[in-house]
Amino acid sequence: MTRSVWLKADDEVGDWEARKRRITAGLEAGIDWVLVDQRDVGRVRELGRVDVAAFAGDDVHVMDAETEDAPEPDAVIVGKDGEGDGTVDLPSDLSGSADLTTLRRSDTLGGAYVRILNADYESFAEAAAEDADFTIVVGEDWKIIPLENLIARIGDETDLVTGVRNAEEARTAFETLELGADAVLLDTDDPDEIRATVEVRNATERETLDLEYATVTDLEETGSADRVCVDTASMLEHDEGMLVGSMSRGLFFVHAETADSPYVASRPFRVNAGAVHAYVRTPDGGTKYLAELKSGDEVQIVDTAGNTREAIVGRAKIEKRPMFRIEAELENGDRIETLLQNAETIKVATESGRKAVTNLEVDDQVLVRYEDVARHFGEAVEESIIEK
Repeated sequence: MTRSVWLKADDEVGDWEARKRRITAGLEAGIDWVLVDQRDVGRVRELGRVDVAAFAGDDVHVMDAETEDAPEPDAVIVGKDGEGDGTVDLPSDLSGSADLTTLRRSDTLGGAYVRILNADYESFAEAAAEDADFTIVVGEDWKIIPLENLIARIGDETDLVTGVRNAEEARTAFETLELGADAVLLDTDDPDEIRATVEVRNATERETLDLEYATVTDLEETGSADRVCVDTASMLEHDEGMLVGSMSRGLFFVHAETADSPYVASRPFRVNAGAVHAYVRTPDGGTKYLAELKSGDEVQIVDTAGNTREAIVGRAKIEKRPMFRIEAELENGDRIETLLQNAETIKVATESGRKAVTNLEVDDQVLVRYEDVARHFGEAVEESIIEK
């Protein structure tokens, strides 16, 4: 499931300058959608690239009366100043609902906005979900139970968007009933909360890897080869690196160059990843050859606990350097290996901490990711492939 963050920025937020500040903070943080009144669709598009949802209303031409065509939103949301938010009473028979009728007649991407005031509004949201691409539910005096009910009842009929005021509420919404909401509608002016909510979204998309230790069985100076330094567009933490290796089933954890040495300053954006033939793990769980990496590609960053995130490649530097061959044995008896540059600045994770490859010894325990699968063009496949 792909999660998303919506930012509420309609006239309830304040005047245009207040709305603009909120939207700008959201764009800088990386939100996915902005929810505004129809009159602001063009203004938002001028601020940056983002999907724009607009509340249905009669004011679509207010800001663009001088233009021939008013800008269209990416999605139209019904319910504000209507039945959805309680401005108009719900009909006793939902077949007579004006909001639901508007939804059913729409031939564009659309959704419903519902304040959960009581159980009747839960039922209204369920009915809206049958025709809505997005069902936005908000409330002031409830947290989990209505959301649990709606997740359980709506299923895959719609994208369920739940209203939140901060990152912690967003985390709860994404985790409810293990499935969680598809998206959150964030209502805050605080740039820190907006950034934190986007980070919560990102964290839900990331996998956590099971890493294990393998025993070094052989070390060999192999002579020179073409090696790849992967310079990312992110600053990496002291316990982060990449998973690389000569065999797709077993990848070695190689630290980023975050530590200073007597010989060279730290390069906390860089992983000296090994020879051109080696695999590196990507955020989708696949692999690429190091030689294939180019500016703009994504690689997976991993810490020593197995937590992952993505980083964009800024450049890949290929240079001829003396190399080490490292062989290690897993608990199951399988042996894996890789080539790393013969230099004290290249470090791997061991049971006793980070260690330069030049100081590695037979019987050291090195951190690896092992998957008993074959790969074809970087994708896991169920077939027999021999790597040696």
